[in-house]
Amino acid sequence: MSCSAPSMDRVFLQLGPLPIYWYGVIIAAGAFIGLYLATKEADRLGLKKDLMVDLVVFAIPIAIISARIYYVLFEWEQYDGGTWWDVFAVWNGGIAIHGALIGSVLTAIVYARVKKVSFWQLADIAAPSIILGQAIGRWGNFMNQEAHGGPISEATYNSFHQYLPDFIMNQMCIDGIMYHPTFLYESFWNILVFVFLLILRKYNPARGVVFLSYVISYSIGRFFIEGMRTDSLYVVGQLRTAQLLSVILIVLSVVLIVYRRKSGLADKYYDGKKIHSSKKK
Repeated sequence: MSCSAPSMDRVFLQLGPLPIYWYGVIIAAGAFIGLYLATKEADRLGLKKDLMVDLVVFAIPIAIISARIYYVLFEWEQYDGGTWWDVFAVWNGGIAIHGALIGSVLTAIVYARVKKVSFWQLADIAAPSIILGQAIGRWGNFMNQEAHGGPISEATYNSFHQYLPDFIMNQMCIDGIMYHPTFLYESFWNILVFVFLLILRKYNPARGVVFLSYVISYSIGRFFIEGMRTDSLYVVGQLRTAQLLSVILIVLSVVLIVYRRKSGLADKYYDGKKIHSSKKK
């Protein structure tokens, strides 16, 4: 579907020669809102608020680095033979959410051991905040006109035009072609997952269930939405990295939920002290 519309300015604020982009502002907003919710939940559970703040201080830079490493590894052909500086040019695009999540989880595991707290409790507290941050962060992709799907048909365009505001339609008009707003699909899905996790948390499930449910729910949505995108990373041939990883994460998370439930690990700290038990004695 051909189109003609003005796009929004990617720059939020120009400070002399230094541009501050909407992408960074939106990502930062998602991180701060997520941190606020996590600290409120930690406080409700009787944990120190700075426990989550300190975790985020360590996790965010590591997440950015791991997100970049993940992207570069799967797009090495872009950088092989080029200048070494291109690998660090994040402002030109090229970070992957799965890489960020891997880095964050590894950081949280080490942090939990150092602080002598339960990783699963930290993960359960953080899970709703993470998915909400992802929902907000996708609007950074919107401002950059990236992470979109393929071209839409005229019938789809007319259908979208009835429900979507003009600023979204205009921003998805790129070089005269209208594309699927997959950023919007994923943002909407992530908000649904956020609400689901908040409801699930009210039932006080076994430790780790909220976080693993986040992994499962997010991965289900990402699997289907990834199939629509035009900027996917590929493992080999036409096998999309995000789809393969989504399937692996779903299976692994289900296995962990069942295993931890049956073994009683969901009812214990890592130091072996009993919290509660659902088993009959």
